[in-house]
Amino acid sequence: AGVGASTFLGENDILNPHHRAHGMGYHVGRGTDIGRYLAEHTGKVDGCCGGRSSFHWSFPEQKVYGASGFIGWHFCPVVGWGWASKQKGEQMVLMASGDGSYGQGAAHEAMLFAMNWKLPIVFFCENNGMAIHSTAADMHPMPDISSLAQGYGMPAVVVDGQDVFAVAETVIAARKHALAGKGPTFVEAKTLRLREHDVGTPDLARAEPREAKYLEALKQRDPVVLATRRVLDEKVLTQKQIDQIYQEAKEEVARVEQFADDSPVAQPSIEELQAGVYA
Repeated sequence: AGVGASTFLGENDILNPHHRAHGMGYHVGRGTDIGRYLAEHTGKVDGCCGGRSSFHWSFPEQKVYGASGFIGWHFCPVVGWGWASKQKGEQMVLMASGDGSYGQGAAHEAMLFAMNWKLPIVFFCENNGMAIHSTAADMHPMPDISSLAQGYGMPAVVVDGQDVFAVAETVIAARKHALAGKGPTFVEAKTLRLREHDVGTPDLARAEPREAKYLEALKQRDPVVLATRRVLDEKVLTQKQIDQIYQEAKEEVARVEQFADDSPVAQPSIEELQAGVYA
């Protein structure tokens, strides 16, 4: 979902990933320097913030801004970026979040102001049906999170988040709507969560294991499988070309990991830490 949402953003568009900015798909689509991304998250000096940020990083050279350490706290700054983008023209904001974020009051404030001021923002909700260990049904009385945006008069679209092409086409249309001065759009991508919230630890203490039918659906509707099937069916690529892409991707991952491993560990002074904090 993240790859489809961010790949066709304009060079001057602003990307605000979901809380803690750990949405790798958004950064891959945006073209973020993944070597510096990984170095940052491993506390190395070659990271995009000099290894100082952990959860609260940004990549201003590529207009990737602001990552809150708390769910839903990034909505209000997004309104500010949207206001600035409107004044500049030819710029919009893609704000990504999960379904759990829309239980926060700031989400509603942001949608209200964005509609009132016709701000060029795409609210992209990655709805995988789970917020940590709570289901969406436990937290929201409606089946579609997008109905919240409709309550503010905002155009809202529900799309298959497992289909990278459908996501891309939807966000491209929403971006065009924003740049035309028509205001924000809410895009809800219905997707499936690949892993449990706590990677590397059993989830059984706080949630029941996911049903076998869910895991089977995940296997059958893997975004990579669906995308591969489509480009083969439409003869966009051959299997040989796809195999080459896989090999190149593996080699790139190895280079990125080596870059982060080779970078020195950051040991910033108090002054250097403070210099990297805006507020």
